[in-house]
Amino acid sequence: MNTAALREQIQRAHQHEADTGHLTQQLEKQLPHLHPAIQLPEADRQGVLTRFVKAYIDQVPDMLDAANDVAVKAGIESQIKPVLKIAEHYFIQPPKELSGHEGLDCLLDEAYLAHRLVEEVNDLYIKHFQQPLIPLDTTVANLIAHQLIGEAFANQLDEVVHHSVDNMLNDESFALESVEQYRDKLSAKETGDAWSQWPCLSRQFGLELDLN
Repeated sequence: MNTAALREQIQRAHQHEADTGHLTQQLEKQLPHLHPAIQLPEADRQGVLTRFVKAYIDQVPDMLDAANDVAVKAGIESQIKPVLKIAEHYFIQPPKELSGHEGLDCLLDEAYLAHRLVEEVNDLYIKHFQQPLIPLDTTVANLIAHQLIGEAFANQLDEVVHHSVDNMLNDESFALESVEQYRDKLSAKETGDAWSQWPCLSRQFGLELDLN
């Protein structure tokens, strides 16, 4: 994993934001038009949303490093590392849909790809193993990011994720004997403990979805 390159890229984007305030300006324009299901704390709504986006982006390299560490310790690195490398490449070599982008507002698109890839892989693992590979609850955070990116473009990014997963993991991938051998390792206490430190980003910043 080359998450050091991701961290450098994110740091440059933070500097770009410090110089331009572009993300803050974009979010300020979006606040009045957010979907009513997104519930923000009344105090400092824009500040909360800005901090959420920054944390959502910052979490990607830490998430990939932690996932790789769990995979190595559980003996499932050969199955998981290709997944993580694709998420990494979303940042280092973004899909053509993201070419020419810079700044934190644009890294939000790439972070969304990485988080959504993990979410899709988790769905596959739940289907086959009745539990996720990476027990992070990012559903609400991803839905909020989807809204911030915009429905039409976020749907395009979802298609990129689905294409990546379809080409990488399918039912046959889970039928291998080697996969059956690490089923118990996936549910091991050490694997769960490794993820217990991770907060749910949406709850951490007081963001909620009201779907009623």
